[in-house]
Amino acid sequence: MKRWHIRDIILVTIIAFFMGVIFWAIGPVYTILQAALAPVGLSPLANELVIGIWVMAGPLAGFVIRIPGSATLGELLGAVVEMFLGGMWGASTLISGVLQGFGSELGFIFTGYKRYGWFTLALSALTTTVVTFTWDLFRNGYAAYHLPLLLLLVCVRFVSVFLFGGVLTKLINNLLVRAHVLKN
Repeated sequence: MKRWHIRDIILVTIIAFFMGVIFWAIGPVYTILQAALAPVGLSPLANELVIGIWVMAGPLAGFVIRIPGSATLGELLGAVVEMFLGGMWGASTLISGVLQGFGSELGFIFTGYKRYGWFTLALSALTTTVVTFTWDLFRNGYAAYHLPLLLLLVCVRFVSVFLFGGVLTKLINNLLVRAHVLKN
């Protein structure tokens, strides 16, 4: 199994920094979406639409660096950057970062850190969705919602996480390989 080297630490830090800035920048988009969806009673859907962006540091770091713990570390460091930039959730962002990173990490754990392709990215999206949605059942009061709304929320969340944490992660990885930043 691959071990951490200074190059890997620098790469996870760069990924986390850029993603943390994006996490922070997406906050106002979330607020606008939430306000726009509130009149029709779907304000919780705002979180589901953008969560794929907020969890992207984990799968990106895990897929690019390919070392156990890199998904969790990438997401946590991204949350640290968001928090220090003044993100709307303050220090609680760190809890979310750990949970989101761990959710992503589970997808890599289940493949033994040996497979890096669409299956692993889809599995990571699924495990991220399960872990983060379970957390939101308690943290954001999702448990009080009716079943049809819960099903809509979890489906939209999975699509968002897969598009950003799966498809976009794969495209970024392919670009880094073509630019000779990463080995194939």
